[in-house]
Amino acid sequence: MGAQLRVYKRRIRSVTATKKITKAMEMISASRIVKAQRAVAASTPYADELTRAVTAVATRSNAKHPLTTENPSASRAAVLLITADRGLAGGYSTNAIKQATALSERLRAEGKDVVTYIVGRKGVSYYNFRHREVAASWTGFSDKPTYGDAKTVASELIEAFTAETGGVDELHLVSTEFESMLTQTAVDARLLPLKLDDVQLSDNRPAKAEIFPLYDFEPSAEGVLDALLPRYVESRIYNALLQSAASEHAARRRAMKSATDNAEDLIKALTRLANSARQAEITQEISEIIGGANALADANAGSE
Repeated sequence: MGAQLRVYKRRIRSVTATKKITKAMEMISASRIVKAQRAVAASTPYADELTRAVTAVATRSNAKHPLTTENPSASRAAVLLITADRGLAGGYSTNAIKQATALSERLRAEGKDVVTYIVGRKGVSYYNFRHREVAASWTGFSDKPTYGDAKTVASELIEAFTAETGGVDELHLVSTEFESMLTQTAVDARLLPLKLDDVQLSDNRPAKAEIFPLYDFEPSAEGVLDALLPRYVESRIYNALLQSAASEHAARRRAMKSATDNAEDLIKALTRLANSARQAEITQEISEIIGGANALADANAGSE
């Protein structure tokens, strides 16, 4: 019995140490969610104004620009997948990967070759383990992205989109939208060519529905689009990175809270088992003492 009691006590100490770690990670993620939400809110006005500007140029001019003109014979599509650099975030990265896989299958069904770009070590590890080709990847900033990170990612994607040969005809983005502390949804959207009917502001109001004043474009509408549309792609990717970062922290907080609660339940169960083992050990010792005393009494009675 003593050996069994030692096993229970050792497991209780181990689970208690794990509980302290998961509780600390839960608190850290909870504090980072607030910062991530503030970053999303701060980036929204810029993204909205840039969306209005791009929509105004595209709808109030007859300019034909490669970033707004759809290729009827599109054969290659790029998919940017945003995942986490670290684990212990529940199904956050898995859901994004599943969404990207479904999107890739849909694009292949349309007869298009898929070129994959990945943000986050989890996505890179998933594709490398399955020997799937990745055109480019970026890691190290999934939980705290900056505009510079978004610009680095966007520049390579725009370069691939505007390449004369060996480029892509479409650019799709797979990320995770932060809806609430309990709900984060993996979504996909086409960034390029720009679909004006699908362009929405942060309040889900279609940008095309706005009434724009008359504009004069200098030096030309094409020149304005050349300057604005790359910034539009950067802002969309930056916003997606921020949304995904907030979703990652929320998912990790929820996963760590669940792990902490499970650890508490396990500690209670092990404590009950340890108490039962201790009671059984005490009962056995008492029985042995009583048995020995009875045997001694019988021996003394027989000698008399």
